[in-house]
Amino acid sequence: MWFRNLLVYRLTQDLPFDAQALETALAAKPARPCASQELSTYGFIAPFGKGEDAPLAHVSQDFMLIAARKEDRILPGSVVRDALKEKVEEIEAEQMRKVYKKERDQLKDEIIQAFLPRAFIRRSATFAAIAPKQGLILVNAASPKRAEDLLSTLREAIGSLPVRPLSVKVAPTATLTDWVKTQKAADNFTVLDECELRDTQEDGGIVRCKRQDLTSEEIQLHLSSGKLVTQLSLAWQDKLSFVLDDKMIIKRLRFEDLLQDQAEQDGGDEALGQLDASFTLMMLTFGEFLPELFEALGGEEIPQGI
Repeated sequence: MWFRNLLVYRLTQDLPFDAQALETALAAKPARPCASQELSTYGFIAPFGKGEDAPLAHVSQDFMLIAARKEDRILPGSVVRDALKEKVEEIEAEQMRKVYKKERDQLKDEIIQAFLPRAFIRRSATFAAIAPKQGLILVNAASPKRAEDLLSTLREAIGSLPVRPLSVKVAPTATLTDWVKTQKAADNFTVLDECELRDTQEDGGIVRCKRQDLTSEEIQLHLSSGKLVTQLSLAWQDKLSFVLDDKMIIKRLRFEDLLQDQAEQDGGDEALGQLDASFTLMMLTFGEFLPELFEALGGEEIPQGI
């Protein structure tokens, strides 16, 4: 249940997220298998369980959890290219003529349509938490494209979803660089042992460090030569560790045993109770962690006119 990555979006207007209305809206866009000639499908699934009665919007305290599933037919490009090459060579040999681009494109489409029913199926799920009182939507994804797929489908389902990626007043790169350079992070945050340094010059170098003492002379030398920290591993209190990058993407979130043990204790013996307790505790933790992170990065930026 615990999110592994985090993209944070700010609701720019107050939306009345009614649980029953949301459930009905999500049910209008359910996940379904790809038809024989479809490349992909996208729709909502129950975040907990697969039974007919499993809700598409799980509600706990003031938070809602939703999930979407994407199904793709995987057709390797090399297979299509080889089949196209073979077909073109066959036509040119039999008909003694050149096959040009327009006809090649048509042949390629025909080959794809013929191969699609036999293509492998790949499924992937994306989870998101809605916190209406905080005005936030949190997506468990490290890719903005993957998050936007969920948000745009949610927007279609409920009719309106005025959100924007949350941004801060000071460029994260400047703050992260300062933390490594001064060897001191903001209160409650601790610099760990992993970072990425980039040269500011065009086509400049990139240095990636893992299990490295970031207070070392070698790292300081990179900083003094003009490199900036674009990714940094951090810990918050004794509850979370994560990697933050210059685009405000939180990756490789790890909830410490303290929280996981508490969720296990709160959840009781049933699997659904365990999942619900984990989700609730995770969201309560985010409710403390995210405001501190935004403040440490200079405070949230509110665009003019909003």
